[in-house]
Amino acid sequence: LCLMGIAETPGCASLLPASLFSSTNPGDRPGMLCSFTISTAWSCAWCLNPRADNCFSTGLTRRVLVTNVVTGHRQTFGTSSDVLAQQFATQTPMLYNGCRSGEIFSIDVRQRSRKGQSWKAIRLFHDSAVTSIRLLEAEHYLMAADMAGKIKLWDLRTAKCVKQYKGHHNEYAILPLHVNEEEGLLTAVGQDCYTRIWSLQDAHLLRTIPSPYPSSKDAIPSVVFSSRLGGSRGVPGLLMAVKQDLYHFSYN
Repeated sequence: LCLMGIAETPGCASLLPASLFSSTNPGDRPGMLCSFTISTAWSCAWCLNPRADNCFSTGLTRRVLVTNVVTGHRQTFGTSSDVLAQQFATQTPMLYNGCRSGEIFSIDVRQRSRKGQSWKAIRLFHDSAVTSIRLLEAEHYLMAADMAGKIKLWDLRTAKCVKQYKGHHNEYAILPLHVNEEEGLLTAVGQDCYTRIWSLQDAHLLRTIPSPYPSSKDAIPSVVFSSRLGGSRGVPGLLMAVKQDLYHFSYN
């Protein structure tokens, strides 16, 4: 499931077979089993919960669309704002959504489509548009970032903010958060093209990495952190992609 398009504008959510990205012989790859393309999408998420199997969601302009890829059945939930970020829970049949209005809400995907707002379960609020959300492994906590550069950790049981990670820079871009609970790290790239790494536990800023390229909105780095880069015997490290170049940063 991927979202393609130009940054800061609605894109196109497409469902592609994972075999397209396999390194095996192209002749051994199975054909496409299904094809869905949904335009004007701000976000998308695939469901890994067995109670809502074979489903994916797209965050659209003022609505959420949940699609079953086997049956083609679709559920629509009307919202009051564009849905810029989404993630399914794995332990409960819940879909979490972050909106341009700053609201974060959850949907029980077992219920039928509704136009009102009564179907919203958990509701949290930021002061600016929410650009990224990440559930922590136990799914009692949710991390969220917004267009004011604020990153907050929410306790979903009490609907209260319990930590804030300071130093992130964002004014209008949809930028992801990367959480590595094994190493206890939060990583995010700011609109200023600096990569920042915080301690999940105490929210302390551990490291700031400048981009190898001059800062510009069309050269914001993409990063991924791994506890074992290169395989099971690998060491922790960060991979950074900027334009056509790939960089490796070791982490001790």
